[in-house]
Amino acid sequence: MGAQWKQKWRELAADKKGKLVGKLVREIQVAAKMGGPNPEFNARLHAALENARKQSVTRDTIERAIAKGSGTGSDAVQYDTVVFEGFAPHHVPVIVEALTDNNNRTSSEIRVLFRAGSLGQRGSVAWKFDHCGMIEGSHPDAASDIEVAALEAEADDVEPMELDEEDDEVRGHIGARFYCASNQLDAVTKALKAAGWKVTQSELHYRPKEYPELSDEQREEVTAFLQALDEHADVHRVYAALK
Repeated sequence: MGAQWKQKWRELAADKKGKLVGKLVREIQVAAKMGGPNPEFNARLHAALENARKQSVTRDTIERAIAKGSGTGSDAVQYDTVVFEGFAPHHVPVIVEALTDNNNRTSSEIRVLFRAGSLGQRGSVAWKFDHCGMIEGSHPDAASDIEVAALEAEADDVEPMELDEEDDEVRGHIGARFYCASNQLDAVTKALKAAGWKVTQSELHYRPKEYPELSDEQREEVTAFLQALDEHADVHRVYAALK
């Protein structure tokens, strides 16, 4: 086959990159629609822009997404948020959040993915999660006490978070994931930013209350199932009780 596999790899990589950019653009649109086009007063939009820039999304694409989401462009965004509940293989609870302009199409395709996944099934699992606010960020002072930071920002809980050591912007920083009541997300985010934290994610979140014990083989099956869900173009977030 010669080097034909290289072209196939490039096509797969380009397709994956395209889906990622599509998800980032959709998040910008929804964030702008919900909180306005100014990232200074919209924590979710600020975090979405940070993520988009890290993935080299062009300035023009970002500006069009903000305009479309906020309704200042030629066409306003018309996405609906749809939430699906179910189980991954080995009875791992899963919540899938999708953004779609065609609810019937998306619902049908998500059902197919659940059926295709080994032991995957639809069912009510929301009670197995806490719906809360979640903020991820880093601080340049590696000696910072994340417990104190959480207390001062009035977050309900905090846990350490590993950072990408290859990212020059956060090398030597300390990372943390903060949790708060859903109606306190904006206030806690602003408090952390004022305290010197670089916020990279600020969003409503489904936090599992407990995690099933899995073998390495079972974990691989669950991960493959979750990846298949996440690769769907309309799927925006996948939350699972998987450590």
